[in-house]
Amino acid sequence: MNLLASRGQLRASFARWALLLVPAVLLAGFLSGEFSGSGPDNLWFASLEKPGIYPPPATFGIVWTILYALMGLAFAIVCSSWGARGRGAAIGAFLIQLGLNLAWSPVFFGAHQISAALVLLVVLDVFVLITLALFWRIRWYAGLLFVPYLAWVLFASLLTWQFLELNPGADGREVSGAVQRIEL
Repeated sequence: MNLLASRGQLRASFARWALLLVPAVLLAGFLSGEFSGSGPDNLWFASLEKPGIYPPPATFGIVWTILYALMGLAFAIVCSSWGARGRGAAIGAFLIQLGLNLAWSPVFFGAHQISAALVLLVVLDVFVLITLALFWRIRWYAGLLFVPYLAWVLFASLLTWQFLELNPGADGREVSGAVQRIEL
């Protein structure tokens, strides 16, 4: 026998990794958004002028759920690729980009730092591209699963830049929570 593992054992390894990592990545993304108060109900965010390319708020939950699932699958593919050259670097790059991703909501929605969130996104763009390339070298289809994520974070970078351009005085501004509604 000249194989370390049978095809069945390799498929089982991927399934175990996927069953662990897909829900873990989804949960991490959910918790990051939940604890930072992200979304249209955030008073500070609601007070911002929205760019013309800002999609309907429901879009974000749908897109991020799909992207986190794809990220988890790609990560499971790489983690189950025992003995692949560059596997450790790919896992490290994934964890760094995931940390940057999870930090964005607290910086933008929690700390109200649009400019810092934009810098964070530019760094995230670079690490997503690095992770995609490293994943591609291990399993091309793992890298391919990262392409929609790269497109979305590039869009998020543009969107954040437009938020900063439209709301220069909102960077770091606190909102009192007092609401005055006048109807005529």
